[in-house]
Amino acid sequence: MNPDAGQIWTAPRWALAALLALLGMLGPFSIDTYIPAFSGIGQALGATPVQMQQTLSAYLFGFAFMNLFHGALSDSFGRRPVVLSGIAVFTLASAGCALSQNVGHLVFFRALQGLSTGAGIVVSRAVIRDMFPPDQAQKVMSQVTIYFGVAPAVAPIVGGWLLVHAGWHAIFWFLTGVGVLLWLANWKLLPETLHVTHRQSFNVRNLMRGYWQLGASPRFVLLALASGVPFNGMFLYVLAAPAFLGVHLGLAPTEFFWFFLLTISGIMAGSFASGRLAGRIQPKRQIRYGFTVMVLVSLANVTANFLFTPHAGWALIPIAVFAFGWALMVPVVTLLVLDLHPERRGMASSLQACIGSAANGIVAGVIAPLVMDSTRALAVSSLLMMSVGFVAWLYLKWRWPETGRRAIG
Repeated sequence: MNPDAGQIWTAPRWALAALLALLGMLGPFSIDTYIPAFSGIGQALGATPVQMQQTLSAYLFGFAFMNLFHGALSDSFGRRPVVLSGIAVFTLASAGCALSQNVGHLVFFRALQGLSTGAGIVVSRAVIRDMFPPDQAQKVMSQVTIYFGVAPAVAPIVGGWLLVHAGWHAIFWFLTGVGVLLWLANWKLLPETLHVTHRQSFNVRNLMRGYWQLGASPRFVLLALASGVPFNGMFLYVLAAPAFLGVHLGLAPTEFFWFFLLTISGIMAGSFASGRLAGRIQPKRQIRYGFTVMVLVSLANVTANFLFTPHAGWALIPIAVFAFGWALMVPVVTLLVLDLHPERRGMASSLQACIGSAANGIVAGVIAPLVMDSTRALAVSSLLMMSVGFVAWLYLKWRWPETGRRAIG
């Protein structure tokens, strides 16, 4: 924690949480805004569904790759320069997407968006731990997730409206405008939270030593798997939204917002509960509650899809409950990750995000195209994604039973 945190930020805690949430929203906004326009963009550019899926995969793999460096750069040069540079590149890449004349151009600029958006997500986590002690950090992390949840709920509504009334180019011009406003807000408001005595020297040897230290730590890898991979249990449905919502459930693009609204409501409710529980129960109990919710609802979802014909009246509810369970436990696991190696919090946040994003990219590029034509396959795949994180947590708890017994920090 920065010893000067009290002087760096004197405004209310929720205001910093809101600013950091705006940083984190770039990622989901870049995905959810254009998801309703998937088929429309494909028709306009003469792209096949597989090629359009590549625009999503390119973004996710770019996001995963650059996440390896955002945190390390912020550990060396400070949080603020990395954030401002990332937003600037995102803004230019969004304009490039709007000007794309073919799917190849769109794939390139989507990859550039992915390379840049991770700066906000990765660095915001490190900023929280720079500024707040353990219990307050969990509350702020939960507040960030609540505010952050509003953006993906609004994004598909905005994307569908822009597609219908202004064409698909307007979606990316909108994201360009978001980038400009966000850069100005952070340039004016975001303080530098990394204390000068906490900075790491930036050289290849130091960088590789840090990655080796983290990557060779079984506890770090297991915690990263427990926090990052279960997210794909619900993200799979986001990736498959054009088929799941439009084909299987028969919803129009302008009705996609019901799915996002319910899912994000689950995230916000879980985040609120997580913040309320901070400091009141052992971290490991809170993680257990989250996984219990996800396991039970995943099994119920598989059973329902095998017994009944999918219908919007019930098929969206299990995903929202799953989101609640994920949001209940992920702030705690994330803070456990950051505090394993306090001197390298930026790098830890980077590597954690990279592991999660690499899983997202695999799901987007390989798994989602294979299973999106069947609601049963989607439900089983969602269960398997969650199970990876659940097994990682069970093994971690068995191997290092002291993990999460005491307050984080």
